[in-house]
Amino acid sequence: MSRAAERKDHPLSMRLPEADIAMIDRAAGLRGRSRTDFVREAAVRAAEDVLMQALPIRMSPEGFDAFMDVLAQPGRPVPEMVEVLTRPAPWESEKTAGR
Repeated sequence: MSRAAERKDHPLSMRLPEADIAMIDRAAGLRGRSRTDFVREAAVRAAEDVLMQALPIRMSPEGFDAFMDVLAQPGRPVPEMVEVLTRPAPWESEKTAGR
Protein backbone atom coordinates (compact mmCIF):
# COMPACT_ATOMS: atom_id res chain seq x y z
CA MET A 1 0.00 0.00 0.00
CA SER A 2 1.46 3.40 -0.97
CA ARG A 3 1.26 6.34 1.33
CA ALA A 4 -0.64 9.34 0.04
CA ALA A 5 1.60 12.29 -0.73
CA GLU A 6 1.46 14.95 1.92
CA ARG A 7 -0.51 17.92 0.65
CA LYS A 8 1.58 21.09 0.45
CA ASP A 9 -1.25 23.52 -0.33
CA HIS A 10 -3.66 24.69 2.33
CA PRO A 11 -7.13 26.07 1.64
CA LEU A 12 -8.08 29.60 2.62
CA SER A 13 -11.72 30.60 2.65
CA MET A 14 -13.06 34.15 2.66
CA ARG A 15 -16.47 35.74 2.65
CA LEU A 16 -16.55 38.90 0.55
CA PRO A 17 -19.28 41.22 -0.66
CA GLU A 18 -20.35 40.72 -4.26
CA ALA A 19 -18.93 44.13 -5.23
CA ASP A 20 -15.48 43.12 -3.95
CA ILE A 21 -15.60 39.83 -5.87
CA ALA A 22 -16.61 41.69 -9.04
CA MET A 23 -13.70 44.13 -8.67
CA ILE A 24 -11.22 41.31 -8.00
CA ASP A 25 -12.51 39.34 -10.98
CA ARG A 26 -12.23 42.37 -13.24
CA ALA A 27 -8.67 43.13 -12.13
CA ALA A 28 -7.65 39.46 -12.39
CA GLY A 29 -9.08 39.34 -15.91
CA LEU A 30 -7.09 42.43 -16.91
CA ARG A 31 -3.94 40.65 -15.72
CA GLY A 32 -4.92 37.38 -17.38
CA ARG A 33 -4.95 35.60 -14.03
CA SER A 34 -7.45 33.48 -12.17
CA ARG A 35 -9.18 34.92 -9.12
CA THR A 36 -7.20 32.56 -6.89
CA ASP A 37 -3.84 33.49 -8.42
CA PHE A 38 -4.65 37.18 -8.28
CA VAL A 39 -5.77 37.15 -4.63
CA ARG A 40 -2.87 34.89 -3.57
CA GLU A 41 -0.31 37.18 -5.21
CA ALA A 42 -1.87 40.32 -3.73
CA ALA A 43 -2.06 38.80 -0.23
CA VAL A 44 1.53 37.54 -0.33
CA ARG A 45 2.78 40.92 -1.61
CA ALA A 46 0.91 42.74 1.19
CA ALA A 47 2.29 40.31 3.78
CA GLU A 48 5.84 40.81 2.49
CA ASP A 49 5.42 44.60 2.72
CA VAL A 50 4.29 44.38 6.35
CA LEU A 51 7.10 41.99 7.27
CA MET A 52 9.74 44.13 5.56
CA GLN A 53 8.57 47.15 7.57
CA ALA A 54 8.62 45.22 10.84
CA LEU A 55 11.91 43.32 10.52
CA PRO A 56 15.10 44.95 11.74
CA ILE A 57 18.01 45.31 9.35
CA ARG A 58 21.11 43.61 10.71
CA MET A 59 24.66 44.37 9.65
CA SER A 60 28.16 44.19 11.02
CA PRO A 61 29.67 47.23 12.73
CA GLU A 62 31.97 47.62 9.70
CA GLY A 63 29.03 47.48 7.32
CA PHE A 64 27.14 50.06 9.39
CA ASP A 65 30.16 52.39 9.38
CA ALA A 66 30.45 52.05 5.58
CA PHE A 67 26.71 52.75 5.23
CA MET A 68 26.96 55.86 7.40
CA ASP A 69 29.99 57.06 5.41
CA VAL A 70 28.00 56.86 2.18
CA LEU A 71 25.09 58.77 3.76
CA ALA A 72 27.45 61.48 5.01
CA GLN A 73 28.77 62.22 1.51
CA PRO A 74 27.23 65.15 -0.39
CA GLY A 75 24.57 64.23 -2.87
CA ARG A 76 25.38 64.04 -6.58
CA PRO A 77 22.95 64.96 -9.34
CA VAL A 78 21.64 62.12 -11.43
CA PRO A 79 21.59 63.43 -15.04
CA GLU A 80 18.45 61.48 -15.96
CA MET A 81 16.57 62.90 -12.97
CA VAL A 82 17.75 66.45 -13.70
CA GLU A 83 16.48 66.08 -17.27
CA VAL A 84 13.09 64.78 -16.13
CA LEU A 85 12.66 67.53 -13.54
CA THR A 86 13.63 70.35 -15.91
CA ARG A 87 11.58 69.29 -18.93
CA PRO A 88 8.20 71.02 -19.44
CA ALA A 89 5.13 69.11 -18.32
CA PRO A 90 3.29 67.33 -21.15
CA TRP A 91 0.31 69.69 -20.83
CA GLU A 92 2.52 72.75 -21.13
CA SER A 93 3.23 74.05 -24.59
CA GLU A 94 5.61 76.74 -25.73
CA LYS A 95 2.66 79.10 -26.09
CA THR A 96 1.47 78.71 -22.47
CA ALA A 97 4.97 78.54 -20.94
CA GLY A 98 5.53 82.28 -21.44
CA ARG A 99 2.32 83.43 -19.77
